[in-house]
Amino acid sequence: MHSIKVKDYLNHRPVTFSQNMRIEAAVEKLLQSGQSGGPVIDENKKVIGFLSEQDCLKKMLEATYQNESHSVVSDVMNAEPFCVSADDSIVQMADRMTVNTPKLYPVCDSDGILVGVITRAHVLLALDKHLHDNYESGHRYV
Repeated sequence: MHSIKVKDYLNHRPVTFSQNMRIEAAVEKLLQSGQSGGPVIDENKKVIGFLSEQDCLKKMLEATYQNESHSVVSDVMNAEPFCVSADDSIVQMADRMTVNTPKLYPVCDSDGILVGVITRAHVLLALDKHLHDNYESGHRYV
């Protein structure tokens, strides 16, 4: 099971954001993508932050009360995102995701360059496939 890696299940084409993007534009991207958040990257695809639905919700609610918005992604993003490696095991990811942590992680290479993202749904799919495959192989010989 530890041989199943993040790289086998990650999304290679996630929605991403730039730090200067207006919050309203970022919200539109999130809504269209169906992701619950996404990495903020620089011009070299290096991950410099993470923007979540929760971050956007707080800022959009504030803008609604003030009837205006001048915020950009860098105003609300988490500037210390936790990246995982494509070579991390799915079991490690499942353990990490069972506590109150993000639902989505940027997957980066050793230089912090974005490779993709891995979500709880991806991890569940990997675990389900593994269990199903084991069940099938175990019952072939019965």
